[in-house]
Amino acid sequence: MATKNKIALVTGGSRGLGRNMSLHLAKNGHDIIITYKSNQTEADKVVAEIQALGQKAAAFQLDTADTKAFDAFFSTVSAHLKAETGSGTFDFLVNNAGIDRRSMIAETTEADFDELYHVHLKGVYFLTQKALPFIADNGRVINLSTGLARFVTPGYAAYAAMKGGIEVFTRYLAKEAGVRGITANVVAPGIIETDFTKAVFDHAPQAIAHITAQTALGRTGLPDDIGGIVAFLCTAEARWITAQRIEASGGMFL
Repeated sequence: MATKNKIALVTGGSRGLGRNMSLHLAKNGHDIIITYKSNQTEADKVVAEIQALGQKAAAFQLDTADTKAFDAFFSTVSAHLKAETGSGTFDFLVNNAGIDRRSMIAETTEADFDELYHVHLKGVYFLTQKALPFIADNGRVINLSTGLARFVTPGYAAYAAMKGGIEVFTRYLAKEAGVRGITANVVAPGIIETDFTKAVFDHAPQAIAHITAQTALGRTGLPDDIGGIVAFLCTAEARWITAQRIEASGGMFL
């Protein structure tokens, strides 16, 4: 990777929002590292798309719930960067990887709760902790939350609670990392049409119709509605924005 380009690390970059964010960042002239949990074929396709845009890219396997793997992961990434650029650091961390476990409070199992916790809260906390020594000064951390941390849709109590924790964590991170010029912000999408939400779009059209009717801009979201916001937060123009929650929901449930 050329030293003149800034480098973004996007977790869960092989599909959905992560793929879109990665492509938007690449279009802004950044080189990209993505992580994938299991689908290397899809990750390789994203790498090829980024390379077709004229940027350099690489994909590394990582289960963001497995905190014990983080040290080895960053050693591998840093060695890759040193070989490509002469420096083992990168500039932007986008904590995007996620899973969905929907259940009413009365029906939530500890196993599902723990899975959400390990991916959406503990994993993000400690991945960021391990990443900080490798993030260049004046870098960016962008965490993903959800509109569900503001408005309530029954069935997402556990998921939204984890994301609420991430919103608080991000404010603390902004304060502690600010001494290095690193900003930390949250992007909170509303419902977005991706494979992550495919079941809702396929099997609950009445719910989608209700959401659309209660959204100021009159439609559900698309990945392109989110990727550009993440890319903007990684620009010089966004340098004075930190500790903020930016909801990108088209005005759901105002």
